[in-house]
Amino acid sequence: MSTELPEDEPIILFDGVCNLCSGFVQFVVPRDPEGRFRFASLQSDVGKELLAEHGLPTDELESIVLIEGDESYVKSAAVIRIATLLGGVYALLRPFQFLPRFVRDRVYDFVADHRYEWFGKKDRCMVPDGDVQARFIE
Repeated sequence: MSTELPEDEPIILFDGVCNLCSGFVQFVVPRDPEGRFRFASLQSDVGKELLAEHGLPTDELESIVLIEGDESYVKSAAVIRIATLLGGVYALLRPFQFLPRFVRDRVYDFVADHRYEWFGKKDRCMVPDGDVQARFIE
């Protein structure tokens, strides 16, 4: 795991105890062969620091967050931006950015509200292994 914050690489913040969120990270990793994305849990010190720097709540946010330079994307906007950066077939989600945010986020919130019920919850944050470990920020 790295302790340095990358300046020019997008950082995905995720709920480290959520199986769906950890699964999302495990989905992104093999589809990002250049290793551009970095990862940190929302519960980590660095996650809370990044949230605070971007004016986002540090204690009640239950969402995927993408930090890209000075920009931050939350909920559906984060998922769409991540898909766009992955490119290929995943970029087909990009047109959804033109739907009103309240519509997109309502669907996102519905899944988020049920994620522990549907996908389960871990006792602790995901521990990456191998070369993926270097992409996680402590």
